[in-house]
Amino acid sequence: MKNYYDEKNGYSQTIQKGMIGARTFTKKFSDGNGTKKEKIEMLKNHIQKSDAIVVGAGAGLSTSAGLTYSGERFEKYFFDFAEKYGIRDMYSGGFYPFEDDETRWAWWSRHIYFNRYIEPPKPVYKNLFSVLKDKNYFVITTNVDHQFQRAGFDKKRLFYTQGDYGLFQSVNPKNKKTYDNEDWVMTAMEAQGFVKDESGVFTVPKDRKISIQIPTRLIPKCKDDNFCVTMNLRADDSFVEDEGWHRASAAYYQFLEENKNKHILFLELGVGANTPVIIKYPFWQMTKENEKSIYACVNYKEAYCPSEIQDRSICIDSDIAEVFGVILN
Repeated sequence: MKNYYDEKNGYSQTIQKGMIGARTFTKKFSDGNGTKKEKIEMLKNHIQKSDAIVVGAGAGLSTSAGLTYSGERFEKYFFDFAEKYGIRDMYSGGFYPFEDDETRWAWWSRHIYFNRYIEPPKPVYKNLFSVLKDKNYFVITTNVDHQFQRAGFDKKRLFYTQGDYGLFQSVNPKNKKTYDNEDWVMTAMEAQGFVKDESGVFTVPKDRKISIQIPTRLIPKCKDDNFCVTMNLRADDSFVEDEGWHRASAAYYQFLEENKNKHILFLELGVGANTPVIIKYPFWQMTKENEKSIYACVNYKEAYCPSEIQDRSICIDSDIAEVFGVILN
């Protein structure tokens, strides 16, 4: 495991805060005070009046935006993989041991395209941007689908901690660069037989005749060292933290330092229990340390806080799309 304690950056700080919170908070939890309507009004008030807003976003935000990994979207775009391999959702498919690279990269080209290079079905990210665009904000997210930037958020105020579907990295451990994959994805989608609709978005042709493989010549290789490539997604210590990652981490650290004693809103959106040490636990701990701060959590069926910060917490058990639709309108 990497030693993040030796780095003065946002990622090391958030890991440290998260681990402190994990050790010190009791197991008593609360869903906050007030009715749902009152909580939404309180959240709106603190968004307007806070000196700074730190948004922490997890998978639930993209789910609320309609970027679901199972159900109709999966059945529409991955029906052939489901029929042949019994795969039932995009998440599990990402771990499937395909028998050859032609099939594996056909899978990944679709997985990347339909989560990274299209507009989400619902305007949740754009509504969130409309609410925050004139505020002093910063976003830290474990999401890898690039939807914040697509919605208009300032790239300099974003920290994607776990990688980006839009980037490859070489399997050569000496290579610490990442590589944009958009052109390759578009070529691979066309090679499988996907066609563009009137909006210029790839979709399944009417006859549903698409290939479950890409041509061997399209298997991606690193342009610098000719090694095979893999996704720039944090799975183990081979994850490449490139120059852009470190700049974003430093910017997050600087934002927290500049605003640590102010009226700051820690706004957690759709964060589950998979990686709580990156967003949830640090937000709890930083709220505890700063008496001027407010912790807000919007998450369907998972909105809660430790009893220690209950009086300065807003926990809204609801669809994120609904909450920000109310705030915006």
